[in-house]
Amino acid sequence: MLAPTVRHLAFERADGAPFAFTPGQFIQVHFNYDDGKPTKRSYSVGTPTDASGKVQRMELAVSYVEGGAATRLFEKLQAGEEIEASGPYGRFCLMDDDTNQRYLLIATGTGVAPYRSMLPHIEKLIAEKNRRFVLLYGARTEQELLYGEEFEAFAKQHPDAFAFHPCFSRGARPTPRPHDRQGHVQDALSEIEPHPERDIAYLCGNPDMVDATFTQLKELGLPIKHIRREKYVSSR
Repeated sequence: MLAPTVRHLAFERADGAPFAFTPGQFIQVHFNYDDGKPTKRSYSVGTPTDASGKVQRMELAVSYVEGGAATRLFEKLQAGEEIEASGPYGRFCLMDDDTNQRYLLIATGTGVAPYRSMLPHIEKLIAEKNRRFVLLYGARTEQELLYGEEFEAFAKQHPDAFAFHPCFSRGARPTPRPHDRQGHVQDALSEIEPHPERDIAYLCGNPDMVDATFTQLKELGLPIKHIRREKYVSSR
């Protein structure tokens, strides 16, 4: 359990072949409701991947929703059992051109998973193209900060190129850190001063956050084409 209601799960293809994807993409898990009606749920692949784009394990951060059909599916799974999935899908991937000097990565909850998968690509862009990154990650409390230590370690390895700011909406953690911020991610936007000509923003997570941040970034002058969005909806 990464948090009280979020579980880290790892899967491998049944045929043993590696799974190929572009960081930021997702898979769809297929299953049936209790009445037999087919349904599916989407989950971003959170496994960090190198330039090959291939991983042996698909790592997912899965939110557990009380009474949820997908939650029942995952709660019953035992090591070695199989599920049906398809993909990868999606275009929520890092775009690289000469105008993108800084990337604003903004997330809440399990919406941070695609950014975890992007870390090797981010490291390459830092080393080869001198790109800069800011990760604003919203959580209610420290308990709900997923993969926080991994992002902290990455920021320490790249202090001049990668800034990590956890934003806590329910108050500070017991031992606050200098890069922590209080409130929602939107409250920290003005501090990082989005620049309309050099920045590109990625928004992933709670739909209300995505919509509010999208509006605020537009008001701060960021062109719509420089704002990429992925909304996470907890479905029963």
